[in-house]
Amino acid sequence: MAKEDFYRQNTLPEGLSEVVRPSPHPSDIPQKIGPYKIESLLEKGGMSQLYLGVHPDTKEPTTIKVLLPKFLSNPDVVQRFLKESEIIAMTDHPNIVKLYGHGEWEGGLYIAMEFIQGVSLRQSLLQSSISLKKTLEIIIDIAYALCHLHTHGVIHRDLKPENILITDTGEVKVIDFGIAQLLTERGSKMAPPSQRLIGTPIYMSPEQRENPESVSYPSDIYSLGIIFYELVLGKLSHGQIHLTLMPKGLQKILTKTLQPKPQDRYHDIVDFITDVSAYLNSTDLDKEKKAGDQLSEITESLKLTQQLLLPSIHPSWSNIEFGINSLKGMNTFGIYYDFLLLGDGTYGVLIAELSCLGAEGIIYTSMLKGIIQTLIRKTNKPVELITLLNRQLIETMDQMVALSFLSFRPDESTVYYLACGYSNLWKLTERSQITRIVNKNIALGIDLDAEFTEISIPWGLGECLLLSSFATEAIEENPLISFEKIIQENAGGQTPQKIVDAVLRKARLSISKPLQQRTLSLIALRKK
Repeated sequence: MAKEDFYRQNTLPEGLSEVVRPSPHPSDIPQKIGPYKIESLLEKGGMSQLYLGVHPDTKEPTTIKVLLPKFLSNPDVVQRFLKESEIIAMTDHPNIVKLYGHGEWEGGLYIAMEFIQGVSLRQSLLQSSISLKKTLEIIIDIAYALCHLHTHGVIHRDLKPENILITDTGEVKVIDFGIAQLLTERGSKMAPPSQRLIGTPIYMSPEQRENPESVSYPSDIYSLGIIFYELVLGKLSHGQIHLTLMPKGLQKILTKTLQPKPQDRYHDIVDFITDVSAYLNSTDLDKEKKAGDQLSEITESLKLTQQLLLPSIHPSWSNIEFGINSLKGMNTFGIYYDFLLLGDGTYGVLIAELSCLGAEGIIYTSMLKGIIQTLIRKTNKPVELITLLNRQLIETMDQMVALSFLSFRPDESTVYYLACGYSNLWKLTERSQITRIVNKNIALGIDLDAEFTEISIPWGLGECLLLSSFATEAIEENPLISFEKIIQENAGGQTPQKIVDAVLRKARLSISKPLQQRTLSLIALRKK
């Protein structure tokens, strides 16, 4: 077989080819797997399917992996599926997916694992370049995960960018132990190499291509070396490695990592970690940064700055319970929310979205925050505050801003609502009855003479208010999807924090690709 043909192969354990299936009808999705209520299909593959589940007691999101029924009669496939849960159960590391449970259900076998909200390293690499410093930090985190696995005698055998997730908070998670192997099993169940291709060709070590059943820890180190090369290169390699393209300080490390013979590679991942960490903390790093590193570092810094502009903790307001969460978009948008003390015992909750993105969006967001903090010293009346803000935006920023504003006194049963641009407020009663509250005013920054009005809303004990930063009509392109239905299905008997977590998680699976570029924020307030 020619080398290029080898790399084009789609491979799965036991030489199974991936099967592409049409998206299932909602009625085809099981309502329950084991004790877990199923919300939606996450992913489908040749041997298994992943579902998003929710534990009926804790309400925690869970990834449920099920073996396809047609493989239940294949003893080797079943054994590998069971072995996957056994291997994950052996691990306990922040950079490795956690196991919650496994067992049988009416459809066969399942594994319940930690639900990880984020993107794969492959997606991250394709979307934007990663700075050299950030690359080294990611590689070290993956290496620590491998160190934990190897300490427990586990060889991953399928380390690749698709099987490494970057969470919304920037954490690294190694997943998919479907073809992982315990070192004690090495050499068992031997089969001719031509009949067994286990792993992903581009990331396979030479010895894994020859005999996947007889590999050891250096095979995982080789796979990590390919990933390392691609992250530094800034694109997928497609099996073509040219180490002369790498920074000089890394060439020696990568040369040793990618040696064809396992005995010439790093024998222990700890030695690899030591060398990479030394480079990370050396003066060579600044000298050998990639051409686009400055832009990548600016982007990474902007995302951090955006977070610094937002409150880091919930306010401690009497009789009010909060929940806050955001879906981090692929781009950096001007999203701002804040909790304000308006005087006379009145509190304010504000959420705004600016019309610009990137560095400009961050700059204008900081300006918006400064203007609002100044204006609340002049007036505690929301309509007057928004009128003054509108004038300032037109005169100093020339920016359009969509904004929603809630003001209330915790000891009173009324909340006042003012929305500019689009109206995104829902009230949820203790009986899970939901009502959308509409208050339409023109967006800020458009008309200097615009007039704004607020409305009053009854707010009783136990009732929850949900305020969002985005126009929900935009995510309801599919008639089967209703944002209000998402809220209703995920809000009963839960804390405000669990409500926003569940609603945004479900919305993320429903929204269109253009909207996935945006940051979507949701705030919940419950009167207690």
